[in-house]
Amino acid sequence: MVEKVITLENVPLTEFLGEANENIRQIAAAFPQSKIISRGNEIRIQGGAPEILRINDVLNLLLEHIDRFGHITPENVKDYLDVEGVPFEEAHRDQVIVFGNKGLVIKPKSANQRKLVESSMKNDLVFALGPAGTGKTYIAVALAVRALKNREVKRIIITRPAVEAGENLGFLPGDLQEKLDPYLRPIYDALQDMVPPEKLKYYQETRVIEIAPLAYMRGRTLHDAFVLLDEAQNTTSEQIKMFLTRMGPNSKVMITGDQTQVDLPVRQKSGLSEALKILKDVKGIGIVNLSGKDVIRHRLVKSIIEAYEKDHYQREQEKNESASRKNNP
Repeated sequence: MVEKVITLENVPLTEFLGEANENIRQIAAAFPQSKIISRGNEIRIQGGAPEILRINDVLNLLLEHIDRFGHITPENVKDYLDVEGVPFEEAHRDQVIVFGNKGLVIKPKSANQRKLVESSMKNDLVFALGPAGTGKTYIAVALAVRALKNREVKRIIITRPAVEAGENLGFLPGDLQEKLDPYLRPIYDALQDMVPPEKLKYYQETRVIEIAPLAYMRGRTLHDAFVLLDEAQNTTSEQIKMFLTRMGPNSKVMITGDQTQVDLPVRQKSGLSEALKILKDVKGIGIVNLSGKDVIRHRLVKSIIEAYEKDHYQREQEKNESASRKNNP
């Protein structure tokens, strides 16, 4: 057994260790083969050499974090620990997409989220497909913010089709923008995690960050921009074709959607499904499928999604069998 002692100097101990040593206990739980003891300003790690090195790496990242942001939360500690099924060496700070507000670390938290990040780096057009709660929109917004911060693009354009999910848009109060805001709320929430409030306000006023319904994209050429089309399953064939042909020089485009939650009229075909069939063999386009395993919301959400996916699969099978019987009487 090997022992390593880390002395914490010029570090607010209560903040670093967490309430009732919660942060240290969380690290200890992630490395059950080792023993971590916190006394005063010393942390003693006992265990095998490879695991001690990994623990040391985590602690160094947390020290860097508190030096940068002044505080640490248990959620921050979780972010720096292993991503499920991935060695720590592949999941540490190189995987961070962007540092958000109040020290929030935004990084992929599942294998498919990492695939989405990698696909965005390799392709100018990426489809991110999967059910609610898989983080596809959140990761897409984070990638857009990173591209803007790194000056890879000059602006961010985020759009959604204004399709009613079983509700009547006309009965909502206010002008058109106020009616549309609830549909765009998830985008605002993500941006508020990642961009300081005053800067976000400035970006929106100067249209560096533009959030608008899909209809507003018609006739435009979107260049030097990171463009995100969210909820694309609710586009018509004409709408998604219109959007795809807006792509200009030095643009990155990401399209997110959940093919099991189409809110279009019953006889209206989803433009997303059609586009995927038409473009599946086009080089330079990435397609990443997320599933219930990538859900990062309440544990019950995974079970709910799995039940709906099973039902959707059964319905599709029944539909195909019915069509087959009609074609082969």
